[in-house]
Amino acid sequence: MVRYLLLFLLVILLTRAAWRLIGGVMRGLAGHTQQPGGRGVPTRGVQMVRDPVCGTYVLPDRALALTDGPRQLFFCSDGCREKYRARPSTRSA
Repeated sequence: MVRYLLLFLLVILLTRAAWRLIGGVMRGLAGHTQQPGGRGVPTRGVQMVRDPVCGTYVLPDRALALTDGPRQLFFCSDGCREKYRARPSTRSA
């Protein structure tokens, strides 16, 4: 009985793996770069920007932005943006 249950589970797992593989190939052939769940591969040639606090490279359209004078800065997280805001100002009053 246990042997049949294990065999049944193995067949289900193999069927699911084959289904996902075939689905991925079909999406790739159709030119879709979007993965299920909303996370897609960025378009080729997207310029990444560096977080000035921790140095992480981020995509501008997915990063948190802050305008500091004439320049726009991008941050990987709210924590990095708050650390940047809390730094002592280098500008004279």
